[in-house]
Amino acid sequence: MASRGNGPLYILIMILTLFISAISPAAAQSPGQFYQGKTVNLYIGYGPGGGYDIYGRVVARFLGHHIPGKPSVVPQNMPGAGSIRAANYVYHVAPKDGTALGIVTQTVALEEILGTSGVQYKAADFNWIGRVTSNIDVLIVWNTSKVKTIEDALTLEIPLASPGSGLFIPRILNNVLGTKFKLITGFPGSNESILAMERGEVEAVSTSWTQIKTSKDDWIKNGTVRIIVGYAPERSPEFPSVPSMVELATNEEQKQILALYATGSEVGRSIFTTPTVPKDRVQTLREAFDAMARDPQLLSYIQQIGGEFDPMSGADLQKIIQGAAAIPADIREKAITAQR
Repeated sequence: MASRGNGPLYILIMILTLFISAISPAAAQSPGQFYQGKTVNLYIGYGPGGGYDIYGRVVARFLGHHIPGKPSVVPQNMPGAGSIRAANYVYHVAPKDGTALGIVTQTVALEEILGTSGVQYKAADFNWIGRVTSNIDVLIVWNTSKVKTIEDALTLEIPLASPGSGLFIPRILNNVLGTKFKLITGFPGSNESILAMERGEVEAVSTSWTQIKTSKDDWIKNGTVRIIVGYAPERSPEFPSVPSMVELATNEEQKQILALYATGSEVGRSIFTTPTVPKDRVQTLREAFDAMARDPQLLSYIQQIGGEFDPMSGADLQKIIQGAAAIPADIREKAITAQR
């Protein structure tokens, strides 16, 4: 009589058990088991001290507490090519297992769509985890300028400080809407542009609303400058009387082009992970981000550092990025032409 342990059924079960065990043990792990004891690197596409770095480090400080297994989240600065270097790295080189996160330029999808040199990623292939805050840029004019509204800029020329290269919304407005901003180049950044406006060298500046609100709040209160347009899909509740650039469109083609350029404000300071991460880990990271966004300690810290906070879920972010990627080819070509 054969022993029970040597029968054909027993042997078949053993073979199947060994086969299943050989198929990626990690696949059977829960996200909590996977992340326990792990280090998650968060790659920041800019150097220390700027807005992206600040928000990247905020996420690194709080996100790990909400991921099952409580991994360490370590910020890693990787500046270069306007953060495209970091985007390329996360896309091609970083581990595809959910242990690599990124925060890069809010125009990450636009750079790809418009064919920016050096882009080697597809923004819609990233798994988007969540947005810490939106970031609306605005166009402000000095109080002595004859241009008081964006409509005035359709008929009156106004000197405006320009970096001279790269994606620059006033150039888009000139080419799409017919505004008459005279772009004065040679300014390396918004601080230098604002100083030039104070000195009377230009009458207008394109800059971040956050920067104006935090460093020049008195200008808004006492009428030293006025905001004439916000670079966003819709009006901001913080300045509801100011039109968004998308609403300035007079036909559907203009609307699609301007809406494409407005996606940057919606992306803002957002976190993503690599393509092909297992779906359960993507969902775990998104749920952890949402929990972090409700964390009273994070909310207190954001207030303490004077930061903006306007969170969005990873799923909603993914839709924005995918929508930008799906722009019709003819509109894409016209959008490229509009920035020249």
